[in-house]
Amino acid sequence: MPTNKPIFSIVVPIYYNELNIPHTIPKLQNLQSLLPDYDLEFVFVDDGSQDQSLNLLLEARSMDSRIKVVKLSKNFGSMSAIQAGLTVTTGDCVGIISADLQDPPELFVDMIDKWRAGSKVVLATRSDREESLSQKAFSGTYYYLMDKYALKGYPSGGFDFVLVDKQVVKELNQIKEKNTNIMSLIFWLGHNRDVVPYVRRERKVGKSRWTVSKKVKLFIDSFVSFSFAPIRFMSIVGFFTAFISFLYGLFVIINALIGNIKIQGYTSIIAIVTFLLGMIMMMLGIIGEYMWRILDESRNRPSYVIDEVYE
Repeated sequence: MPTNKPIFSIVVPIYYNELNIPHTIPKLQNLQSLLPDYDLEFVFVDDGSQDQSLNLLLEARSMDSRIKVVKLSKNFGSMSAIQAGLTVTTGDCVGIISADLQDPPELFVDMIDKWRAGSKVVLATRSDREESLSQKAFSGTYYYLMDKYALKGYPSGGFDFVLVDKQVVKELNQIKEKNTNIMSLIFWLGHNRDVVPYVRRERKVGKSRWTVSKKVKLFIDSFVSFSFAPIRFMSIVGFFTAFISFLYGLFVIINALIGNIKIQGYTSIIAIVTFLLGMIMMMLGIIGEYMWRILDESRNRPSYVIDEVYE
């Protein structure tokens, strides 16, 4: 039965989470006792899982009318799944959290307090991680480069656990951008924001599907979408290489004319040509990343396809 309470929606992307779901749903449902002044809405987005995730979600939905299940036609990626989930939320504020419980759902209580105080975006930023050194190193480098070359002020620990106002959700739904990072888009919108630090927990159940290739794609998407640094890098390297080549050529010509050196062999020439060709191929690769994304946007294909919404 409808009430006059504000609605708090929670979007959870699901991909091969059959082992997490029996733990995640009760955890989220327990938030009702911590937030008695809100009506909760749970939006689970099945991103093409081929395990029992969808069946478990539908079973939970049959017992809790607050649960909505969005089934995508195939795996589009977590960012697209979040975008799909945002389109069906009805909340006055919306939280985004992963299904693996590495992020503590009870932190939403503090985040809502900051939202009520006037922050349209509340970021749960990681002060530390219960993860391996290699994962920490990769994440630390990524977020450092994001702050340095893409979005100034980006949290050093990063975030993908966030709460946003319905106005922000509306703006995100109007942005039909593909191959992007939804978290970076939230930060880029520039609304007044606040942060809640926490320690990201170690994954206890299930296996992460966040592979190295997906991390690399997100890294490239983030910089191509929010930074001109790769193109500027190409310009600087091109100018520097041309300048050094000019100086070297001038050096060889002058010394050959005055007889200080003899021009012989092809080793040095081959080394220089190989180096320059390598630089050119790298630059063409960077240009190709931008061109492919331009082509992908020009096709105007959706970044996700919703097969069915169960509500």
